[in-house]
Amino acid sequence: MSSCAPFFAIAAGFALAGCGKDVPQSGDDQADAAADGDVPADYTRLVAGTWQLAPGANQYRCVRVTVPHDMYITSFKAQSPMGTHHAVLALVDETTAGPDGERDCDGGTIGKIMLYASSVGTPPFELPAGVGIRVAAAQQVHLNVHLFNPGDQPLSGETAIFVKAEPTAPPTLAEMVLAGPLEIAIPSDGQPHAVSGECTATTPYTLFAVWPHMHTFATRQKVEHVVAGDLRVVHDHEFRFEEQRYYPVMPMLEVAAGERIRVTCTYVNASGNVVSYGDGAGSEMCFSGLYRFPAAASYEYCGE
Repeated sequence: MSSCAPFFAIAAGFALAGCGKDVPQSGDDQADAAADGDVPADYTRLVAGTWQLAPGANQYRCVRVTVPHDMYITSFKAQSPMGTHHAVLALVDETTAGPDGERDCDGGTIGKIMLYASSVGTPPFELPAGVGIRVAAAQQVHLNVHLFNPGDQPLSGETAIFVKAEPTAPPTLAEMVLAGPLEIAIPSDGQPHAVSGECTATTPYTLFAVWPHMHTFATRQKVEHVVAGDLRVVHDHEFRFEEQRYYPVMPMLEVAAGERIRVTCTYVNASGNVVSYGDGAGSEMCFSGLYRFPAAASYEYCGE
């Protein structure tokens, strides 16, 4: 069976923000430029900030910034220095409303209208041709950053989201939602254990990319399309915490109303403790970010 609940109510697990301008650079220099806080070639800094993190600290920082003009985002690039566990970009709604600026927050302060998410090792992600994500003039975007320092030395850096965007609407508008189970209990026996969750489509959509997000006990994620009891594999790949990339769905997958997407995560735990759901180093998550179109504004987290 499957169930759905508002994403902001479930997902619990920088300093100044502002807009930047493009700085011409060669493609080979983009990674170094991002590490230095400069804007990579062809990108605009949408939201960014600096932070300091004490040894052993596990905290969340949130920032809001108002977008001055209509934009249709066609590509995302995250700058995630050591200490950035994950970052979630969303439109501001009633759950995250307030003035522009930064503040302390928690893992559930995300918002219902997701735009993008990144974690360790997430490379730039480009939407398919003719597809974009709309942010209207005078709308605020909200960045929730999970910061975690497992070491014994202080960390500091800048976490940023860069975008490529067009001023006019593309033919198709897209959205992002999260799917996966919240109930996780992995015994400490050194053996593989899998957990699954399903998301039922309330309206038809086209799935064009998935983004697996788990923690360090995870070894694999599988995403399947459930149609009349049959399972069709969409994604089945080894998971590495330090390389959390987006995977295009090729060919794109047509999902009809009433059909389901199943997310299965596999873990191996030899820690000496049962590992459960949470946002710390000794806990786990099992999410797949689903990029799809058309944007239906359903904006729900779905899981079992």
